[in-house]
Amino acid sequence: MNKTKVTFFVFVLASILDIIGIIFSMPILIYIFKPLIIFSLLFLYVFSLPKRLKWYVMALELSFFGDILLLFSGKLFFIAGLVSFLLAHILFIKIVISRIKEFNFLKLTISIIPFLVVFILLIFTLKNSLHEMLLPVIIYGVIISTFGTVSLIDFLNKKSKKAMLMLFGAIFFMISDSLLAINKFYNPAHILEVIVMATYVIAQYLIFKSMIQKNVLQS
Repeated sequence: MNKTKVTFFVFVLASILDIIGIIFSMPILIYIFKPLIIFSLLFLYVFSLPKRLKWYVMALELSFFGDILLLFSGKLFFIAGLVSFLLAHILFIKIVISRIKEFNFLKLTISIIPFLVVFILLIFTLKNSLHEMLLPVIIYGVIISTFGTVSLIDFLNKKSKKAMLMLFGAIFFMISDSLLAINKFYNPAHILEVIVMATYVIAQYLIFKSMIQKNVLQS
């Protein structure tokens, strides 16, 4: 079994055990395996390509630190984790923009609308519960909506599997973060914690697959 297969197995195992820890409220599993998810994905990326993109490596590192910070309770840890993921999303945006060769007004408009609608609905739902966190959440929401927008522009331009994987990664990230905000500020529910983690793992893996996918147009 080569290093890539072993690392992928670790990634899948860590993801499953972390989610089991959330389902059955077993903190020991969460504290051990949640940091291992992105840690193993980082090594999976390193082992998958001879030449790595530093911006993606940095995005994974920021995601790793964000996961660790969000393991702890308290507003300070939450804000620090939010900043880590905010910076990671900015790097994802940088990566996608570097793939886009042209901007078309119609495609830009089409791409903005769905993410803008979700963003507005989410903020409208949460605004009375956020208090001093309103501005940070708005800023974070704008950034992740931008990630989705540029990913959709890239997909509309190319219709490639690489662009499609990144787009779905952005969508799953937006689902995960939206449910995280709803669970934390609006309507806490144990099932939401499970869905947040499952969609987060899917999002990170789809982005990883996009990063190692060759630029081949779909027929």
